[in-house]
Amino acid sequence: MRMLLPLALAALLAGPVPAVASATAPEIPQHAVVLLYHRFGDSRYPSTDIDMPRFRAQLNYLASNGFHVWPLPRIIRHLRDGRPIPDHTVAITVDDAYRTVYENAYPLLKAHHFPFTVFVATRVVDDHGASFMTWQQMREMAQHGATFADHTVDHPHLVDRRQGEGGHAWAKRVRREIRKAQQRLQAKLGPNSNSGPKLFAYPYGEYNPALQKMLRQMGYVSFGQQSGAIGPGSDLEALPRFPMAGRFGTMEQFRSKIDTLPLPVASATPDDPVSPPRDPPVMTVTLGSGPTRGERDQLSCYGSNQGRVPITWLNADHTRFRVRAPKAFPERRARYNCTVPAGGGRYYWYSHPWIWPGRPESGG
Repeated sequence: MRMLLPLALAALLAGPVPAVASATAPEIPQHAVVLLYHRFGDSRYPSTDIDMPRFRAQLNYLASNGFHVWPLPRIIRHLRDGRPIPDHTVAITVDDAYRTVYENAYPLLKAHHFPFTVFVATRVVDDHGASFMTWQQMREMAQHGATFADHTVDHPHLVDRRQGEGGHAWAKRVRREIRKAQQRLQAKLGPNSNSGPKLFAYPYGEYNPALQKMLRQMGYVSFGQQSGAIGPGSDLEALPRFPMAGRFGTMEQFRSKIDTLPLPVASATPDDPVSPPRDPPVMTVTLGSGPTRGERDQLSCYGSNQGRVPITWLNADHTRFRVRAPKAFPERRARYNCTVPAGGGRYYWYSHPWIWPGRPESGG
């Protein structure tokens, strides 16, 4: 029998655990959770690594508790076509093609017959980087459940412009980064290395409206690194994934995250996460249909490393709210995470990223 736990946001964002949810979860026929990994069993990089006993336990939990582990392209096809996706469907993704994927994660994924997607930055693979997989290893993995997708050539901060670079030059450079990586993947792994929709993962999870429009015009479905589940109302150029590394990858959090549901958000402003005009940012959200009034009244929002942040309701029905953290964020990237109880110990979840180019890195 599946074990359902309250969402451990205290460990995630140094905030309190949300109130206990109501007794029964709603039927949501079309949603999935996408998990994000980077390194496996490489303790030199704790912010992007998961230790192998924990990863093994996570896979065993999926296998033993009725979860559906689907290839990511299949989930996207069902989502775009409006076809049903079973409750408790999960996809496994990995960014950057580190060698530990092949050496440590792949044998376990293969043993479970679990499909997975690796987003590849191609330059370091072509240059035979010692910490990265080879094309031959990827071809082997493609025979056993792996798909490979675009993560640019050089893994740059795509939202950053070079000194003196105008909008046209920036767009041309970024398109080249994306197209060349896709061409290398097809040349080295074949056209069937990623059957289905073209998939892209933003390096560092950083995007802006111009990038989203560009990827949409190029025919991609794109993923960030903000957390949450995906569903019919999700933006196909900014799909969330739950990071599974370091303090974000405990078993308690894993069990909670794979049970989350997408919070129906009709709109969120500002829509550009880069350099918001105020720090801390002011975010205004309009909720779509889904949570009841009683559930909405239990909304909680959290800011990166600040815990619970104040919420102001903007209408009597509690479908519009404003949130602003009490303190400025000192690092390059931050997030607001908002949750609403969904019943049965599950939570609706929405995450909004913020990016300040020029500030120090915060990892990931």
